Amino acid sequence: MTWDALPAGVLIDDPDVVAGYAHDQSRLTERATPSVVLAPRSTAEVQACLRAASAAGVAVVPRGAGSGLVGGANAPAGSAVLSLHRMDRVLEVDPVERLAVVQPGVVTGDLRSAAAGAGLFYPPDPGSVAFCTVGGNVATDAGGMCCVKYGVTGDFVEALEVVLADGRVLRTGTRTVKGVAGYDLTSLFVGSEGTLGVVTEITVRLLPAPAAPQTLVASFDRLASAGDAVARIAAAGLTPSLLEVLDRTTVRAVDAHAGMGLGDVAALLLVQSDDAGPGAAALLEQVESHCTGAGAVDVARSDDAEEAAMLLEARRLALPALERLAADRGGDWLLDDVCVPRARVVDLIGAVEAVAHDLGLTIGVFGHAGDGNLHPTIVYDHTDPDGRATAMRAFDRITEAALALGGTITGEHGVGTLKRHWLTRELDPVALDVQRALRRTFDPAGVLSPHAVL
Repeated sequence: MTWDALPAGVLIDDPDVVAGYAHDQSRLTERATPSVVLAPRSTAEVQACLRAASAAGVAVVPRGAGSGLVGGANAPAGSAVLSLHRMDRVLEVDPVERLAVVQPGVVTGDLRSAAAGAGLFYPPDPGSVAFCTVGGNVATDAGGMCCVKYGVTGDFVEALEVVLADGRVLRTGTRTVKGVAGYDLTSLFVGSEGTLGVVTEITVRLLPAPAAPQTLVASFDRLASAGDAVARIAAAGLTPSLLEVLDRTTVRAVDAHAGMGLGDVAALLLVQSDDAGPGAAALLEQVESHCTGAGAVDVARSDDAEEAAMLLEARRLALPALERLAADRGGDWLLDDVCVPRARVVDLIGAVEAVAHDLGLTIGVFGHAGDGNLHPTIVYDHTDPDGRATAMRAFDRITEAALALGGTITGEHGVGTLKRHWLTRELDPVALDVQRALRRTFDPAGVLSPHAVL
């Protein structure tokens, strides 16, 4: 086909550049080199790209920063990758209505900074906040470390501008505090992973800036004891602003990576509370009691801002540190993303430990314990077919365990291609039929990411 009708500068066909857009950060997922990359600078240019692709029957894969971990941005052969990295402006921050309007290529950390500059707060805080984009967060309904108190990306999306596969522009939602006219199409597009349309503008809700957090670190000599503490905290109805877990493998990896001196412990719980006034101290006092009751060997509390920032950085370094651990061993890593009821976190941890033992693998466990969303990270030999197969067996056993515990196959990373076959395990046949019908309604020709999700 020809792309001659596209505006100047949108089409990228340099083979070396195009090759860099073949896949996201996922492991063990199928990918090919796309035919071209399309890099629009405006909604009108996105329309032009989709009209041209639809007319020619070329598959289009929307892409943000490429930081996804499930293959959602991987390119099928002959496809066009639609990269939104040039649409990177914060269009508005409204301190009266507490809203921000951004383009999809805005880095999430930049949105948080823009909100902070107006004395406001954008809570979604993925571990990749420094480089992931708001559009990608919307596509996967990304979460992060503040989810236990504030929720996920979708809880803050008020309105969207979306270009459909045929080039039409759809606007959903409102800027008002209330708005229930018609179906909730905004929520439908959040988490759709680029299969229903291409998001070109996002209106998000902001909150007043919270108080400086107070922190608590609890160490345990058994990973299961940390899981028990999480269940006790949840049962007590406590809602810290952050409740994260790191196992021994992850703690050692972070120490080796950054020299933070976290200690040789089986597990750490990192807890923060940003409640105003005496509320934070009172909440952490109760958390400490539950950690002690679950068998914590040491508990430390602090209201020092630098210590709070250090703990947050330790958690952000979990995946980079495990990546380095794998590289030092000449291997690679495969990260899972499963979520279970908070009362079953200890059971999920036990299942992961059993998988690691049975298959002789190193599996680092970290994640958002406060909402039951853990990220077991499998270290394996990627140069050996048997090593790759063993990693996938571990991945599948962990995912199956999450379902058996009443959980879900993905808490925040999405389905992509990595977990596509698992979707039929989690959803009932009627739900699958309805979702496929919705997809055909928005994209009857199957142009958008035909390889992903359903």
